[in-house]
Amino acid sequence: MITATYKKYILNFKNPSGTSRGVLKTKETWFIILKENEKIGVGETGLFRGLSIDDVTGYEEKLKWVCLNIHLGLKKLLEELLQFPSIQFGLEQAFLSVKGKTPFDLFPSKFTEGKSPIPINGLVWMGNTSFMKKQIKEKLATGFSCIKMKIGAIDFEAEINLLQAIRKEFSSKEIELRVDANGAFHPDEALEKLKRLSALEIHSIEQPIQQGQIHKMAALCSQTPIPIALDEELIGVFTSIEKKNAIDTINPQYIILKPSLVGGFAGSKEWITLAEENNVGWWMTSALESNVGLNAIAQFTYTLQSNLPQGLGTGSLFTNNFTSPLEVKNGTLRYNPKVDWNFNIL
Repeated sequence: MITATYKKYILNFKNPSGTSRGVLKTKETWFIILKENEKIGVGETGLFRGLSIDDVTGYEEKLKWVCLNIHLGLKKLLEELLQFPSIQFGLEQAFLSVKGKTPFDLFPSKFTEGKSPIPINGLVWMGNTSFMKKQIKEKLATGFSCIKMKIGAIDFEAEINLLQAIRKEFSSKEIELRVDANGAFHPDEALEKLKRLSALEIHSIEQPIQQGQIHKMAALCSQTPIPIALDEELIGVFTSIEKKNAIDTINPQYIILKPSLVGGFAGSKEWITLAEENNVGWWMTSALESNVGLNAIAQFTYTLQSNLPQGLGTGSLFTNNFTSPLEVKNGTLRYNPKVDWNFNIL
């Protein structure tokens, strides 16, 4: 017999982290814990307040319902949770976890054996110019060759100057630069800003304008001088027909998949299939989960064998994250099997 419970957990940022939605000091998350024949399974339902489509009144009540109806099995539960992608993701993890060798072995591979790392980008948070410069220097010093910089919060000219300073020291062959606008550009100004960014040999820009403006985004993708990656645009697009329509209409250069926001492994795979059918590139990104969710995303990502740097470097952001085998070294995420997990809320 399988039983389920859930727990809430508040992650505390080491440094307040700036985004275009404001400064984050804490991150709320939830865990689903399964028990079956003395075995334990854990899944993180990484709710992201203000961003997740399932950030709704009644979220905890939905988790209670899931635990009371765990006997329905994964397939039926996922169908019932179409509008709760973070809970879908948590359940997928938990059911894999309870069947695994340990609760954290979801997709055994050369990655989990510690033999093969995943290339990742170094994330630079928004802030004043000196704070962002400091982060960039730290990322370069620790071996990153791909840097992702959040823009849109400080003055655009200051951000351009920062990017110019990087390019003066490092060519595009030495450092790949990605920028993430989180929808900060006005549609009327976006193309001009993209033209200015293109002079700096930017690899791609995430979500230049706010999601939901599907025809304006399509027009921008058709004219852009630098590749556009859809991120928030994928949130709340539930059915296969809606997903196909979004890809067909917008025709972006890339999509970015956050399993907590797009329906877990199954939702991500559906988007990837559509992207590949349309010659659209993709990569995976965590959404400020604890090391439990990050571990799940990393193990899943490795099985997909993408050769692009992934967005999986968020594990060190919190003061009270769980000790795990995940390590960031030389611009890669590695799994050190000699390090034990300390998931201390079971």
